[in-house]
Parts: sequence; structure tokens; C-alpha cells
Amino acid sequence: MPPTEEITCTDDDCFLDLFENHYTYDVPEDHSVSELSCPVCGGTDCLEVVEL
Repeated sequence: MPPTEEITCTDDDCFLDLFENHYTYDVPEDHSVSELSCPVCGGTDCLEVVEL
């Protein structure tokens, strides 16, 4: 099953608190959250993976 990550935006000016990122089977092994951007504020250095 492809991985799913819950990601939070830590930017104080952004109203998004959490989103899920669903990957496909062909996502590279070295892919990380640093390559994503927040879908609301567009920030890239404010995203963190939620560890459950």
C-alpha cells in the first residue's frame, strides 16, 4: 500500500492546520516533506510531518 502522511503547517498566519498527502506506488524513496508546499499559504519551510 502506498504511504500516506499527515502534514501540518506551522505558519502563524496560515489557517490550515492539517492535510493528508497520499502517495502513489512510484514515489521516489528519497522524497520528503521539504519538497512540498502548503496548499493554502504556499510556504515550504513551515511544513512538518505529524508523527502518530
